[in-house]
Amino acid sequence: MTPPTTTEAAAAATLDPESLRAHVARAFEDSIVPTLVDYIRIPNKSPHFDPDWAAHGHMRRAVDLIADWCRERPIAGLTVEVVVLGGRTPVILMEIPGTAPGTVLLYGHLDKQPEMEGWREGLGPWVPHIEDGKLYGRGGADDGYSAFSSLCAIEALQAQGVAHARCVVLIEACEESGSFDLPAYVEHLAPRIGAPELVVCLDSGAGNYDQLWLTSSLRGNLIVNLTVEVIREGVHSGDASGVVPSSFRVARQLLDRLEDSATGRILVEALHEPIPEGRVAQARVAAEVLGDAVHARFPWHDGAGPVTEDGAELVLNRTWRPQLATTGQDGLPPLANAGNVMRPRTTLKLSLRLPPTSDPAAAGQAVKAALEAEPPYGARVTAEVVDGAPGWQAPPLAAWLEEAVDQASRTHFEGHGAVQMGEGGTIPFMGMLGAQFPEAQFLITGVLGPGSNAHGPNEFLHLEFAERLTCCVADVLARHGARS
Repeated sequence: MTPPTTTEAAAAATLDPESLRAHVARAFEDSIVPTLVDYIRIPNKSPHFDPDWAAHGHMRRAVDLIADWCRERPIAGLTVEVVVLGGRTPVILMEIPGTAPGTVLLYGHLDKQPEMEGWREGLGPWVPHIEDGKLYGRGGADDGYSAFSSLCAIEALQAQGVAHARCVVLIEACEESGSFDLPAYVEHLAPRIGAPELVVCLDSGAGNYDQLWLTSSLRGNLIVNLTVEVIREGVHSGDASGVVPSSFRVARQLLDRLEDSATGRILVEALHEPIPEGRVAQARVAAEVLGDAVHARFPWHDGAGPVTEDGAELVLNRTWRPQLATTGQDGLPPLANAGNVMRPRTTLKLSLRLPPTSDPAAAGQAVKAALEAEPPYGARVTAEVVDGAPGWQAPPLAAWLEEAVDQASRTHFEGHGAVQMGEGGTIPFMGMLGAQFPEAQFLITGVLGPGSNAHGPNEFLHLEFAERLTCCVADVLARHGARS
């Protein structure tokens, strides 16, 4: 009898869940967590937050750390390459030959948000700390774990001889700055990426730590710097107040053109989009699963609470409706230097989250027009659109994928099925891929669950959840490979 080929043997193997979980747990304990600890220590802030990133060398240290770990994995045919185009941030490109037809693209990023104030005692952005099963520090959850999880899932399949499609893993270093370098890489690497039937992204959120969460949509983002200037230089407030309008008060008036301060509703109608009925239904299911956790997961002060008690409305607010946050300011001195002076200028940094189907360029034009038209008191008003990123809406899940993710969740989360829900953040890569691969299926998930606090102080990676999520990715890859 002719012995089976490697491909035939792999295709005949069936994934054993217990062996899978044991393999993933060993990998996390022995090498993934220790390497993530080293990764957290590196202050590789995204280019928007460290313009001299190349000279500082932190990004390259993080890239080399992750790439070196990946090269050591016992994965048949694995190639790992650090690709650099011009002066752009690097990407890590990995290719693993398949033992089943097709191509799967797995995506993550390794750049980080800045430090942020408010870390509790004993913690810090570059100070890794493990406590109660959580790995604290900047970037572990968003999104340093992604490269490790992706390769661990593939390695676990090969350890059992289970078939999987050709896999391409792409880890970028510019996501927290809007992925402005990524289009050049996607174009440059297009022949090597191929045409994936399945895209797996590990940079999203989770409603709880009890099951697998799939992201069905992502909001877009618009960054606008609003500057109001009334006088050429600061003057004594006792002399000028009542005569010279405060630049801050003018800014408040302009913000009232954007947002109803009583309800938070965005008043520029061009920023609203109709919400598909299917997404409304998903929001209701997610709200029922989560209960009070829809809002209780945030670090409220005593007595503070959400804008409404209706969980489904809260889900839709953070996933489909435009929202405004003022995230920075200039022109206001710190309290220690704040004299009795009528200041000449106020600048506010506005972050507008847009519905998944919005056009950020059109939204930017609408916001700029609303803020700059007929300025109060003839003040000099400038609304500078700094950046705009499109949102994304997933295509309907194919029947095989819907069943695969639900069964994977039930297998590795003690019987709890998968839940679909939109996310309020932005992953620019999803829009790029959706346009480039309109026939692809998308599995968008992540570890950013309650309290994980990406971008803020006390960010943590829930280690057990990350292990279970890795098992789910392996499970879905196995089911994808078995389809042929």
